[in-house]
Amino acid sequence: MAKPKSPPLETAATDPGALSGLLDRLAGRRVLVVGDAMLDRTVMGAVDRVSPEAPIPVLRVDGEEAVPGGAANVARNLAGLGAQALLVAITGDDPAGSELQSLIGGIAGIEPWLAVEPGRITTQKTRFRAQGQQLLRADRETVAPLSELAEARILGAIEQALPGCEAVVLSDYAKGVLTPAVIAKAIALAGKRPVMVDPKGRDYTRYRGAAMITPNRGELGLAAGAACDSLEGAVDAARGIVRRCGVGAVLATLSQDGMVLVDAKRALHLPARAREVFDV
Repeated sequence: MAKPKSPPLETAATDPGALSGLLDRLAGRRVLVVGDAMLDRTVMGAVDRVSPEAPIPVLRVDGEEAVPGGAANVARNLAGLGAQALLVAITGDDPAGSELQSLIGGIAGIEPWLAVEPGRITTQKTRFRAQGQQLLRADRETVAPLSELAEARILGAIEQALPGCEAVVLSDYAKGVLTPAVIAKAIALAGKRPVMVDPKGRDYTRYRGAAMITPNRGELGLAAGAACDSLEGAVDAARGIVRRCGVGAVLATLSQDGMVLVDAKRALHLPARAREVFDV
């Protein structure tokens, strides 16, 4: 029996006005965000000499800032677009956790449902920058799965926060919050609400039932077990994931190649507009 042909790849018309109109519809919507919250810290300064101790630049620090990152950044972006974001996440009982909770609490449009796990290190990414260019990133984190008690608190928070929400975002950075039980319960409780997932790892079957997953090119290739160097290769990989993993669609970001949106019926290419950048 002949294998059915896949539908051809279509190219979407890029209309910034249409996108703006869709984003405007987020205003006032309640969205549940569950995942790995972290603290993004940036240390800024200038480099004008090399260390005499080693061939490394010496950063003369003149400023520092910290903002919510990871799942907390997703919630911050939703709030910035006018939505009401309910953030369910974990922090450690450390200074970074306290700082992250304080930052999140000061953002209008975010309703935090944050639990503290004693002994856990709050994920913190510190970037060192000079003259607008990143020199180094240093990470402090715990990647172990949640304790049974912390997992139970997350599951309870999802159940309490979900009523009244119209969509769910699972922001997975592989830092231990989105355990199989948390993912499964969030998707099951969502019911007919769309669940969007920013995935990690090789096994996307754990996101079964989600409306959409959003891997980048590298993540897509890792999950598919195949190179996604070409647009066609990325589309084939996305089709395989939709078929095998029981998700509604794959929206894959492909850097200079834009994005592809693939579901069981079609594949749509959204081209990128070129910009000259040296540090994303």
